[in-house]
Amino acid sequence: MKTIRTAIIIMLLAVACKSNTASTDNPSGITFTQEELMILNQSDSVMYLTVIGDKSDSLILRKTSRDFTDEELQSKEFQTLARNLLATVQDPSQDGVGISAPQVGLNLRMIAVMRYDKEDKPIEPYANIHITYFSPNIKSGPEGCLSVPNYRGIVPRSDSIIVSYYDINSKTNKTDTIGGYTAIIFQHETDHLEGILYIDRADSVFFNQKSADERKLYEQQGAYTKPAWWPYN
Repeated sequence: MKTIRTAIIIMLLAVACKSNTASTDNPSGITFTQEELMILNQSDSVMYLTVIGDKSDSLILRKTSRDFTDEELQSKEFQTLARNLLATVQDPSQDGVGISAPQVGLNLRMIAVMRYDKEDKPIEPYANIHITYFSPNIKSGPEGCLSVPNYRGIVPRSDSIIVSYYDINSKTNKTDTIGGYTAIIFQHETDHLEGILYIDRADSVFFNQKSADERKLYEQQGAYTKPAWWPYN
């Protein structure tokens, strides 16, 4: 009987030790994968942009993105991503009005959006963003996507939304009510975080010759070449 009791105590201690070890495996709270760290640390300021026509890129574009942990929000990698997203979307080879982290290979909840509803029309980054309200008033309009090159479509969207997000400047959580064209950009970019592309919602999709000509020009300059070190080749 004493032997059985001793064995049980040893088993319980082993479980307790294992549980305690698991809780301290990642004391920093930073859970970036090795692939994410490679992209964050090795990318130039203008990052490689994933496209739906590439098989490995498509897997990233179709995956749901996760929120940053509190510790990750304070990390240098987080700041690097915010800075590089802005540089990428504003580069002449992209010249977009919005971008999302999955479009640069990272399934993390960050987007950058041009705020047409503000006087100087800044492009601003938003982390851990979620749309908490969609207006029932729907309007359809043209959209394109940096990850779906050479095409555009007519997409129905709510004319106003409410978003919750982590504000990078104040380091606080905020909410905002957004309308008009800016609301459309927010919906387009947050769709990326759910693995959704505008072509999934479009009433029609059509080839755009102007976009194709511009992309061909930058392709000749090597603007869209996937880096040799890219972890998802």
